[in-house]
Amino acid sequence: MKSSPEALRLLADQRNWSELKQSAEAAYGISRKPGLQPLIALANAQLGLQQAAREAVSRAEATFDQLDTAARVDLAAVYLLAHQFNKASGLLEAAVQELPGYGLGLARLAQCRQMQGDAVSALALYRSALSYEPQRVQAWVPYLRLALGELGKLQGAEKTDKLATLTQGLAEANRQLDAQRELIAPEAVGRWQVQLHGIQLELWVTQRDFTRAEAWIEEQATKLATEEWCELVAGHAALLASHSQHEAAEEVLRKALKQHPGHSVLTLQLVELAHLQGHDQQAAALLLRAIDKDQDNVQLWTRLSAVFLHRNPERARKAAEKAIELAEAQQPSAELPAARVFQQRLMARLALAHVESDAQNYDAAEKIYREILQDQPQSVPALQGLGHQELQRGRIDEAVALFEQVRAIDPVAGYTALINARKIPDDPAVLEKLEQAARMPSMAGEVRTGILFQLAAAREKRKEYERAFALVREANEASKKLLDYDPKAHRNRCARIRARFNRALYENRKGSGSDATLPVFVLGMPRSGTTLVEQIIAGHSQVFGAGELSIIPQVIAGLQRWERHTGSGRPYPDCVDDLSPEVIRGITEHVLRELRQYDESARYVVDKLPHNFENIGLIKLLFPKAKIISVRRDPRDIAVSNYFTDYQAKHGGMGFAYDLTWIGEQLADHNLLMHHWHQVFPGEILEIKYEDVVENPEALARQMLDYLELPWEAEVLNTSELDRPVKTASVWQVRQPIYKTSKAKWMNYQSWLAPLIQGTNAKIQPDPITDMVSLPVPGYLNTGVAAFKAAQLDEAETCFKKLLHHLPDHAAGNFMLGLVYVNKGYADDGIELMDKALQACPWNRRWRDDLIRACEMAGRTEQAEKLKAQPQRRDPEGEETESAESLA
Repeated sequence: MKSSPEALRLLADQRNWSELKQSAEAAYGISRKPGLQPLIALANAQLGLQQAAREAVSRAEATFDQLDTAARVDLAAVYLLAHQFNKASGLLEAAVQELPGYGLGLARLAQCRQMQGDAVSALALYRSALSYEPQRVQAWVPYLRLALGELGKLQGAEKTDKLATLTQGLAEANRQLDAQRELIAPEAVGRWQVQLHGIQLELWVTQRDFTRAEAWIEEQATKLATEEWCELVAGHAALLASHSQHEAAEEVLRKALKQHPGHSVLTLQLVELAHLQGHDQQAAALLLRAIDKDQDNVQLWTRLSAVFLHRNPERARKAAEKAIELAEAQQPSAELPAARVFQQRLMARLALAHVESDAQNYDAAEKIYREILQDQPQSVPALQGLGHQELQRGRIDEAVALFEQVRAIDPVAGYTALINARKIPDDPAVLEKLEQAARMPSMAGEVRTGILFQLAAAREKRKEYERAFALVREANEASKKLLDYDPKAHRNRCARIRARFNRALYENRKGSGSDATLPVFVLGMPRSGTTLVEQIIAGHSQVFGAGELSIIPQVIAGLQRWERHTGSGRPYPDCVDDLSPEVIRGITEHVLRELRQYDESARYVVDKLPHNFENIGLIKLLFPKAKIISVRRDPRDIAVSNYFTDYQAKHGGMGFAYDLTWIGEQLADHNLLMHHWHQVFPGEILEIKYEDVVENPEALARQMLDYLELPWEAEVLNTSELDRPVKTASVWQVRQPIYKTSKAKWMNYQSWLAPLIQGTNAKIQPDPITDMVSLPVPGYLNTGVAAFKAAQLDEAETCFKKLLHHLPDHAAGNFMLGLVYVNKGYADDGIELMDKALQACPWNRRWRDDLIRACEMAGRTEQAEKLKAQPQRRDPEGEETESAESLA
């Protein structure tokens, strides 16, 4: 067992924390040397044993005068872990003055400067440390990475010279590692080798020598262990993504996954790529496949919770709870160090906190966040999560205090959050440093768009409009590279909505919807003032403002799942004519139950999801008497506000906001849709102008309350005092009294709005609709299944044949008609129809089982065995599938 301080520091250099803890504590038990306490604290902190680390630090501080320079450098390392930069900096500066050639002191001071965001000073200090102790491989790695980060600022010959210097430095680092292989623990050698390999790849990728990098990766496959090689591939993919080569990164990962199916490191990296591009459905499928092979992997379950967080809250909760269960059951081992166990438990609990917060179970979420911070006060994700939750709850001061703590730990993340809370830094140098940070490559690409959006807001606040627009344009253009948005597809979708939800539909479905008036819908273009309007009416004692609810989109998603599982080929909105009164009643009862959970006594519950302007047709089919308030605003202000908003959503309805032309087209589509709704539902929708609201709030408040048939209450004008959470981009604004400063904001940017005008005024020309089938009556499938279950085979056959007359490829219709035929003794005809259905929906496990049984009953054993041998395919959404009978 090692006992000298020098030998113990070598264990720290090698990150062998368990042995360091054991050896240092044993040595202290014998010698009682105060200088060993910082090393004990360092080991405990790295292992996640925070209380033991704090106790060791206290003992070291109590005997500070007895610590030599090296021990004080060790204590500084503990301070760095706790992000106590001032304490660490003071000790390290004194140490390098006392021992100018002390490489470890210089390297740790460099680390301190790096963590403080001072890359220039960090580079110089690392260079100095290596000039004294070139054998310090652990200093070569951050030095080379920092130097690579500086390349983006260079051009021409200067960049070429820097690349040559970096290549020489990498060669020297590899030479030093080779020379010390016999002296260093194998795990440390492997770790550093992987990092140096990553730097080599980054050099090639920086020079856009992708072919050489890929060939070298292939060569390493025969030399490295599977885990090391997969780490290398994941790093290579991250590098490609950081140079905006996202397609190449995806190809690299998929190719590697063919060699190592379901490997967690490769899967998680591919999931991150998919998420960045808005492909969360793909990400969920990847994770579920990986979990099938590795069900006890905490990271996979934690990431699955994040992917499902906004798409399927219940599945997100289950995934987080599973991650916690697995993490709590883990025990430290040689393969799973205690530090990793601690980290995985932390991330699993964070996942559940995010689920609770997203579900507005704020007290439960806060309890988890604070428990995490008690164990790890420097946890930036926990501080950020709690801070954003406080912001949503209107506790601005509490949120700012948390973001200030983040700033002390991670200046970039902290300042970005503070700007979002409208706390703009007074020092222009801070904004310049943030801009430098925004141009540091990441998985998202060559710039960090989230920082650029916040900088644009800061520059606008300072009335630096030209610079603000340049920053936000750069952010949007970078985001578009990962954007899964098709403006033509959106235009076609709006045309299809107008075609399906026509007057004839409502005339043929009279009496289908619910008479309930509980839901009120406030809608309009995003950033049109829907939040302010909701705040006003929600100030009434009989109204509960629930914010942006996903209830109607969830209904649509449910219809999409139903149609996909039945294989009808009729996605929303085509399928709404098949909603029978019974089905509509089931949907509306579910919606009303969910709304009642917000406030049992309220006369109205307000859903202010802006994009529900596309869903008015479905809303009126479900709730014919529902009140709808449409908010309008100067389209130029809407456009600028959307263009400056970081929606952090590169898919779905907000994709339009990244391009001024697309925003213009969306505005035009919105206008045409609202014109259509006013024609179909004349006099039923109240239209309000945002500018009128801010000019004369009382008059407009009275108009809205009259529309809702509510008595006047002056409290509705106290919008900033309404005590309820806000989860929208307006989270800060709604905490202020009604103000007029957002009117005509577009005038600050009118020189750059030509693309907006072009998009708004262009002729709306969707593709012709030639494939929309209308069913004369709803519910053929349901009626037929009910008849089948009642053994009324002739009636069932008639229903399914009527359905197939209109929709010949309806998979569930074909399958059920096949079942009828099999039960009537026409096995061959029935099996043919069932097989056709299964080919359309190959993920339907029950259909396959039913077909296998039918084949066995008919003596078609070869076909049955072939079906049994086929691997079970997963539904594209990762959902469990049901049979046609149970679906109906």
